[in-house]
Amino acid sequence: MLITVMFIACSSVRNRGEKPGRIPETVLGLTPSADNPRNSEGDFITLKDGRILFVYSHYTAGTGGDHDPAFLAGRYSHDGGMSWTTEDVIVVENEGGMNVMSVSLLRLQNGEIALFYLRKNSTEDCIPMMRISKDEARTWSDPIPCITDRKGYFVLNNDRVVQLKDGRLLMPVALHNVPGGKWENRAALYCYHSDDNGRTWHASSQVPNSGETITQEPGVIEMKDGRIMMYIRASGGLQQLSYSSDRGETWSHIEPGNIPSPLSPATIEKVPESGDWILVWNNNDGTNPGTANKRTPLTVAISKDEGQTWERVKNIHDDPDGWYCYTAIHFVDNKHLLLSYCAGSQSRKTELAVTVNTLLPLKWIYE
Repeated sequence: MLITVMFIACSSVRNRGEKPGRIPETVLGLTPSADNPRNSEGDFITLKDGRILFVYSHYTAGTGGDHDPAFLAGRYSHDGGMSWTTEDVIVVENEGGMNVMSVSLLRLQNGEIALFYLRKNSTEDCIPMMRISKDEARTWSDPIPCITDRKGYFVLNNDRVVQLKDGRLLMPVALHNVPGGKWENRAALYCYHSDDNGRTWHASSQVPNSGETITQEPGVIEMKDGRIMMYIRASGGLQQLSYSSDRGETWSHIEPGNIPSPLSPATIEKVPESGDWILVWNNNDGTNPGTANKRTPLTVAISKDEGQTWERVKNIHDDPDGWYCYTAIHFVDNKHLLLSYCAGSQSRKTELAVTVNTLLPLKWIYE
């Protein structure tokens, strides 16, 4: 049965636990092997010849931990995401002291393709980098560091960089450590911006957080009135929100949103035709003891009022042993979207090791 929608006083989404009418089929599954312990955190781009390129973090040694060696690998689809090439192409070699990982791909308004990723040298040195392709991902420019005003360990999630209608690029990041410092789970949040297509970048003020709420892994979306909404992985059972009225340069104090969530990232993007917002996240309010604080289920919802309320709430996966996160949304045409996400198992300790790409009919989402 399709999941029904329930709103509580704050117009939030409550986890009902119902199952969807059907589960869309997997079109690509990247499972670990002896010399490839993890595949994770990718993103998509449609090329001008119609092919779709998927670039992801391909780990090559260790146990698949965040700091193990990895390079950026690519796969292609020639049929709108239904099938994919079976061999990896190397997009970026491991140029970091630890790895390169966590991909965002973006078609810029000038027609170029921007590739963003983390270059991780140590637990005190992890910086987002950007490369540009002017020939449809056949070749890439030298890397440009996107943060030059301070040093530290910055997290930029996959599928996170956006370009505003006026051309400004926004990159929301979380700072967890600085050289000589101590690792902090409660990250300092910033939003770097560029007005020259990524050649130079500038920091926003820090997102205010005067309380004890843990904040991590932010994302941003542009609103109709020109404000920017930041949604934030956070403790306390809800995604936190912050707003900017000056194109991402200053931010309001964080506030609890209406999206029940464990300490796990969400993704929000706009449906191109309608401008509706689509949300993919772990719809888990913690009331079920068996799955409290776990990254399951994987749920999709639609908002027609820019996140004030959510409807058409349904689970894509609801396995209590599953572990679903680090999603990327890519609209293929007016009828489908590609969704990439980690889809491992808690019992088998493969939480972040398996990446799955699924082709979702928009009709199914809107049912």
